[in-house]
Amino acid sequence: MIPSSPISAIHLGPLTIHFYAICILLGMGVALWWATKRWVARGGDGDDLFDIAFAGIIAGIVGARVWHVLTSPEPFFGPGGNPVAVLYIWQGGLAIYGGVAGGAIAVYVMSRIKKVSFAALADTIAPTLMVAQAIGRFGNWFNQELYGPATDLPWAWQVTCVTNGETIAGCTPGGYHPTFLYEQVWNLLGVLVLLAISRRFQLAGGRVFWAYVGIYSAGRAWIDAIRTEPVLMVGPLRIHTVVALVMVVVAVGMFCVLTVRRRRRGGETVAADGAFELSPQNPGNGPDETAVATSGTPPSDQDEPRTGS
Repeated sequence: MIPSSPISAIHLGPLTIHFYAICILLGMGVALWWATKRWVARGGDGDDLFDIAFAGIIAGIVGARVWHVLTSPEPFFGPGGNPVAVLYIWQGGLAIYGGVAGGAIAVYVMSRIKKVSFAALADTIAPTLMVAQAIGRFGNWFNQELYGPATDLPWAWQVTCVTNGETIAGCTPGGYHPTFLYEQVWNLLGVLVLLAISRRFQLAGGRVFWAYVGIYSAGRAWIDAIRTEPVLMVGPLRIHTVVALVMVVVAVGMFCVLTVRRRRRGGETVAADGAFELSPQNPGNGPDETAVATSGTPPSDQDEPRTGS
């Protein structure tokens, strides 16, 4: 069985360090590092990406928290709820769809300010988001949250309901499906699939991003369906399951639309500046072939450079 962490935070004098927050920050750091390499391989500027990512992260955290509160309002506004706890993000409760929505809005605005391609940005960031999500899910293990029904399978998560010497309210000890782990594994496999199909089919122009949305949402639909924490219901389905199923349909539709557009336009955005192909390597300017290959950025198959948005 998978054991539970006996602690979820450490105290250094007056300072409390929550492991959930550390996992989220670590995921963001790894994603930013990898996204920067991918962005530079597209001919972009690393400093620009940092500015864009910073705005996206802040907006993403706000969006993730807002979506969580809206879909799970009882702990905050229900009987005996604590509205002030809306601010306690270190206790868990960041919904990925709200995070992606909030972050996407900020990234779009910043792409206009920095005068770079939003489609290229979305494709650059997409696989790094899955890695960030996988790392961030370790925070749920520390908090002993996000598990499925009881099970005696060999990989059952033995939830003790005790952390830092205190009992977790509303928690029942036992062995449960580790849905946080299922999502981690799905995300990591999804990254490999996303990079493979991006290279094999030369995806660009926003199609990498929508492939990410489709892959993630397909996994989230079945994983969320077996989670047991209280949430808004839409008929017999949990709200997150419904959203995931809707996003699978939207992702497939957008992917098809962008594929048709690529054929009609004779190409699609690959480079940071909106060009349909990457600039050749010059001293101190642009990516070389090795950098492009290792970044997962598809090469252009166009003979002449063209521009797009």
